Amino acid sequence: MTAASGVMAENMEQTEACWQDMPLPDEYPEPHVVNGKAEEECTNHQSVKCSPNVLQMLKAAESRRSSQGRDGDGWPVPEESGTGALVTEALKTDMVSMEAAACRDFDGIEVCSESSEDESTPREKPRRTSKGLADFCIKNIKQAEFGRREIIIAQREMPALMILRKRAGGEKPLAGAKVVGCTHITAQTAVLIETLSALGAQCRWASCNIFSTQNAVAAALAEGGTPVFAWRGESEDDFWWCIDRCVGAEAWQPNMILDDGGDLTHWIHKKHPSLFKNIKGIVEESVTGIYRLYQMSKAGRLCVPAINVNDSVTKQKFDNLYCCKESILDGLKRTTDVMFGGKQVVVCGYGEVGKGCCAALKALGAVVYVTEVDPICALQACMDGFKVNKLSEVARQVDVVVTCTGNKSVVGREHLDRLKDGCILCNMGHSCTEIDLVSLRTAELRWERVRPQVDHVIWPDGKKIVLLAEGRLLNLSCSTVPSFVLSITATTQILALIELYSAPEGRYKQDVYLLPKKMGKSSSSISLINEYVASLHLPTFDAHLSEVTDEQAKYLGISKHGPFKPNDYRY
Repeated sequence: MTAASGVMAENMEQTEACWQDMPLPDEYPEPHVVNGKAEEECTNHQSVKCSPNVLQMLKAAESRRSSQGRDGDGWPVPEESGTGALVTEALKTDMVSMEAAACRDFDGIEVCSESSEDESTPREKPRRTSKGLADFCIKNIKQAEFGRREIIIAQREMPALMILRKRAGGEKPLAGAKVVGCTHITAQTAVLIETLSALGAQCRWASCNIFSTQNAVAAALAEGGTPVFAWRGESEDDFWWCIDRCVGAEAWQPNMILDDGGDLTHWIHKKHPSLFKNIKGIVEESVTGIYRLYQMSKAGRLCVPAINVNDSVTKQKFDNLYCCKESILDGLKRTTDVMFGGKQVVVCGYGEVGKGCCAALKALGAVVYVTEVDPICALQACMDGFKVNKLSEVARQVDVVVTCTGNKSVVGREHLDRLKDGCILCNMGHSCTEIDLVSLRTAELRWERVRPQVDHVIWPDGKKIVLLAEGRLLNLSCSTVPSFVLSITATTQILALIELYSAPEGRYKQDVYLLPKKMGKSSSSISLINEYVASLHLPTFDAHLSEVTDEQAKYLGISKHGPFKPNDYRY
């Protein structure tokens, strides 16, 4: 043993001896009083009292250091001695207590991740905000303070919505509007909802995805007075119950719909068709919801006009592309901890979502294949350096499968049977229909929950595939998305609502419309919708636009103030 080692050993023995001799008080000490004031108050809260729970844990630790549970050198007695099992059980008990304590703040409010919460439904539990409101159904109203902090953080990255509140808040363009919404309930959506309220609208909200609700944010919205019906981990029955409670209020009937996926529109059409008498229009932002609206329009079942936000420039080119480009990696890494350098990945679909996913995966060194049915998108993929092939031809060799087509049964059982052991399967489209999940829920296949939103599906021969979020939207189910990009989409949604709500009768028929270049009844400052939305976000980058001269405007045949591209221009 070296001299340094000897000194270290001696110091450790002294420290252990001091620790063992240190007495612990039998009662929780009261603060020392100085001149009539508690010591904590005098020291401006520089010290924090030891809680009774921590005190009990320290006492338990002290008892385990006694000679009864240790050998002559102070080490734990082996299991064979008979007392080791008791020590081990005590350790487990203390660990559970420590984990529970770590999940609470000083007021006893749960602050852990959402996965730590109980999975019971809150439908039948009593609920009330601090102001006495009970028209909501969420997981835990005590989380409202933490949700409010999340919303404040999101506001900093959503400049356009904050500007809208200042510019249009005075004239209240949505005064009298009663907006019923069904979207992901996240901090970003909360900023959208509260902006609608600032512009004069009344709102009621449900979630469009059973896994994407941020419970603390839902609590903050409810505490702020917005009726919210959503929680993370809803069952299918809970999902439809929440939507029905959202739209089925006796004393409140909506006159505008903001939908994401078409579930809310479908439910009203199926269960509450009489509500369409008062509804002025629908704003839909997802490709799945747009498909449904076009089908309803074609069949003559669309009762009110609808605006297709999904195909607007500000949605396609920013939310679909840039949002997915950043968030797919976040979702994959949080759930699987996998390294993508050298991995073989197949991305099904090369629309804007597929383009973003492919770019992100390629940047990490993955070998990316693309499947496509559209020759134009396929050619784009080829010229971007990706190999276009059929899923059936690459299924046996790929490590990851990502779907983003908006279609159904893109990955069928014949493909699933070919996937190799350990293959990761996930979906970046809005709906869970892209993967044939029904074929996976059969008697011969066994499901094993690994961690929240991660399941092993096990074949009879032992092969496992890793299914993320049960085939639902990966990024919002398993991670978060960039607030700044969602600011662009949310601003577009708000302007679409204003356009439909303020449009004179007869301007829009019972059909689906693309977002117009110009708004009808509005101030000139927001007459050009897409350009206006983009311009609100440019100051963040300290960007300075060039100006068109009179001669240049005449040469191009455009207005100096825009729009600068024709309606059929593809950005």
